[in-house]
Amino acid sequence: MLNKFSAVFGFLLILFAIWLNYYSSQPEYDPSEAIPETEFSTTRAFSHVEQIAQQPHFVGSAAHSRVRNYIIDELQEIDLQVQIQEGYHLNNSGEMARPQNILSRIEGSGDGEALVLMTHYDSDPHSSFGASDAGSGVATILEGVRAFLADSVNQKNDIILLFTDAEELGLNGAGLFIEEHPWANDVKLALNFESRGSGGNSFMFLETNTSNSALIRAFKEANPQFPATNSLAYSVYKMLPNDTDLTVLREQGNINGFNFAFIDDHFDYHTATDVPENLDKETLAQQGTYLMPLLYYFKDADLSLDSSEDLLFFDLPFGKIVSYPFSWIFPLLIGAGILFLAVLIYGFSIKRLKLKPALRGFVPFLLSLIISGVLVYLLWQFCLMIYPEYSEMEQGFTYNGYYYIYAAIFLSLTVSFFSYRKVPKSKDIASKFVAPLFFWLLLCCLLAFALKGAAYFIIPAYFGILQLFVMIRQKRPNLLLMAILSLPAIFILMPFLDAFPVALGLNILFISAILTVLLFSLLLPVFGYFRRNKALAVLSFVVFNVLFLIAHFQSDFTAERPKPNSLVYLLDADSDEAKWFSYDNMPDEWTANYFGEEPAIQPSKMANFDSKYGSTFTYSANAPEVELPEPAVLLQLIDSTENVNKFSLKIAPNRDVNRMELFAETNLDFEEFEVNGQTADEILLGENNFHVFKKRWKEQLLLYHAVGKDTLRINFSLKKDKKPEFLLFESSYDLLENSALNVPERQDWMIPRPFVVNDAVIVKKKITWKGNSETPSEEVTKN
Repeated sequence: MLNKFSAVFGFLLILFAIWLNYYSSQPEYDPSEAIPETEFSTTRAFSHVEQIAQQPHFVGSAAHSRVRNYIIDELQEIDLQVQIQEGYHLNNSGEMARPQNILSRIEGSGDGEALVLMTHYDSDPHSSFGASDAGSGVATILEGVRAFLADSVNQKNDIILLFTDAEELGLNGAGLFIEEHPWANDVKLALNFESRGSGGNSFMFLETNTSNSALIRAFKEANPQFPATNSLAYSVYKMLPNDTDLTVLREQGNINGFNFAFIDDHFDYHTATDVPENLDKETLAQQGTYLMPLLYYFKDADLSLDSSEDLLFFDLPFGKIVSYPFSWIFPLLIGAGILFLAVLIYGFSIKRLKLKPALRGFVPFLLSLIISGVLVYLLWQFCLMIYPEYSEMEQGFTYNGYYYIYAAIFLSLTVSFFSYRKVPKSKDIASKFVAPLFFWLLLCCLLAFALKGAAYFIIPAYFGILQLFVMIRQKRPNLLLMAILSLPAIFILMPFLDAFPVALGLNILFISAILTVLLFSLLLPVFGYFRRNKALAVLSFVVFNVLFLIAHFQSDFTAERPKPNSLVYLLDADSDEAKWFSYDNMPDEWTANYFGEEPAIQPSKMANFDSKYGSTFTYSANAPEVELPEPAVLLQLIDSTENVNKFSLKIAPNRDVNRMELFAETNLDFEEFEVNGQTADEILLGENNFHVFKKRWKEQLLLYHAVGKDTLRINFSLKKDKKPEFLLFESSYDLLENSALNVPERQDWMIPRPFVVNDAVIVKKKITWKGNSETPSEEVTKN
């Protein structure tokens, strides 16, 4: 008779492992605990967040200057000398700003090689308070360096503190530092603190132009207490068009580094809800547990961490990191295949494995995989249909998104338990386990070629083969032992069940379903022997319905879960036509005042704006024309050769503006293009890559994040058969402050839509050359 106690203890061990996976990965936060001055205090760090995130502090705002002064004062308070690096910077996407970086340097006894601690202090325009992104990074560095200096330790390496500006605009502060500051030549390693949400685990991502082994080994030797990292995330990260300040240092300065970023509560990212009270204290504490041991380790360590070998790596509970070389991938894969084949031969030879049950085992496995994935995909499409308000969440992750993730997991468990509800004989369970184990090995084979960073998934396969061997040897294996052998699968796969839809949006919720089935199949040596799988299927279905019901009751917008919306006023200075625009998909009480209760989708060609997530204007309506000062524009032909005309263009705002955008047809390729003395770096772009000014691929030519009435000065050259013609959009984020337009404040259950040009007053103007193309000309157009 099957040992019931081993079944109970095995089941409890699995539940404990799942709990441990989620709740042992972060430090506890106790606000009443007295922290010595020489240690990192989350409470002291959080006080910096509260000061920094009192208001949105995007570049050009009054709050931005206040935050800059606050950081300077705090650095001077701990007896550090501070300098400001200011200048224009144009990146290779045609985005220009005038960042003001904050720098300080703690000199060591060595030869001047430096570790840089970096984050950015600007918030995203125009409504984000920036508590997490990246007030948390500023707070982590300020508190960590204070504690480090209070400890009065000696160090060999210099430590540079770099608080970059204009990161949210185009990584301009980092670009300005690496291209123009003399300290950049001394930097050998960087630690960068970032955020894409307001809580959860802070993950470590690497930035390197070489292999990662030296970085990983150094990270392990520094021994941070709560590491969260793996090489799958590292491989995916390298393939994506990521954009952090550390990427600039790696690409332009060949500087290795570590990124630390958290992504949970992704709905707060770049929004008016990124406020101090929404920042998880445990997450802030975890950032400190990264900084302090790494700071103490690298203060004396060799900062040259280039290597020629890549490592696979992943974290386990209690701060353990497992790593091994990429060179082991195929030997481990081949070894697992040989062992699997040997166990199969052995099992069939002693008739403990049977061919028909083994082949039939593919049926419940594939049914579970396909049905779960399809059901969850259709479920989310159904949700988008009955909850159209979800389309307003620009990030693709709703306020109740976690309930949908867990609902998807339990729906998949329902399907899996039901598929395996009836195994005719317990001795057939080993045969049924052959199918998922074969599929897992096949998956590992594909990963070994296509996504090497995930090749450590072979480790659960070895434990699965051992389980299969035990099941062949014993008719009634001890389920507690089977549960212990299942722990690697739980610890390796569990983190991805919710990480993917949180990071990439609920549109890929079906991935959680597929991963759940794969994990369940690796736990078949435990669950396959349960006699009440049908009851567990019913229980899982009940939990699914409860979670879905909770999600339903939290699907509406409230003051705690505010609705993003948008409104833009655009005046065409050439035609004197004015329009209201919105990016929203459904009207609300605020926008209905301008578009009506049931507005028709009326995209207009008046504007060419887009967003990070591809949103464009949806509604448009006629608006009253109000008097707005037009920009002064001066276009001159200043030189002409046989083949090329050289022009000068000056644009001077006559009102305080936040951005100026120039658009031109993509067939208008420039021989030269210089903005306020800046040019895009063709060396970095490469000979065959698209260029924002040459070999152009988009109509947007230049985006200048202006401050006040700053003048834009452009010199450019065109072949003589090309005529310069531009569209200028001059925007200010003061729609609600414009007394002539009289737009009321939002209600407390609404926030500005993020990632788009919003709450803006925009003037559109066409700039066209009408002069003689043969001889230099004085003023052509002036307004």
